[in-house]
Amino acid sequence: MNIGLFFGSFNPIHHGHLIIAQAVLNQTGVDQIWFIVSPQNPHKKSKSLLHEFDRLDLVERAIADNFAFKANDIEFHLPRPSYTIDTLVHLSERHPEHEFKLILGGDNLEQLTSWKNYDKILDFFGLYVYPRGEEPTSQLWQHKNVHRIDAPVLHISATYIRTCIQQGKSIKYLVPDQVEALIAQKKFYL
Repeated sequence: MNIGLFFGSFNPIHHGHLIIAQAVLNQTGVDQIWFIVSPQNPHKKSKSLLHEFDRLDLVERAIADNFAFKANDIEFHLPRPSYTIDTLVHLSERHPEHEFKLILGGDNLEQLTSWKNYDKILDFFGLYVYPRGEEPTSQLWQHKNVHRIDAPVLHISATYIRTCIQQGKSIKYLVPDQVEALIAQKKFYL
């Protein structure tokens, strides 16, 4: 099976994430999208990072109605910080029956050379990249294993959502209803 791996903090997951995942599913040979919830991203430090199990729960609720989407906690069980190449190798060894491709934004592609073993990611796994409105400058856009995905450019960010919550403003239409309900019920991000 062809699996698209969508890594992220998902702090919280929002409609922008889901639209990108659906665009990848629609435009590629991917059979499933696995949302890999990252407990600790070595490129991001955040005091407002919700506990990993709570973020996993939010992802599970957000994707519950789509059989092609799966939440995955593999990085919870690996050494920290989480490096994408280590997770990719681990998944490949654990699931040799699957072929994995990484899903990431164009902004991350522009910074990919700073990632651990980025060349191995490109050569052995490949990427589905969705532009976020940035002007491509990296030569990596020309790499044979980099495939551009057309997805709507939505300027929804988890930071904006957390700010709305902290200011007592509605996050309706930014996140799925089930996610909004759980955030309110558990008073996340307050």
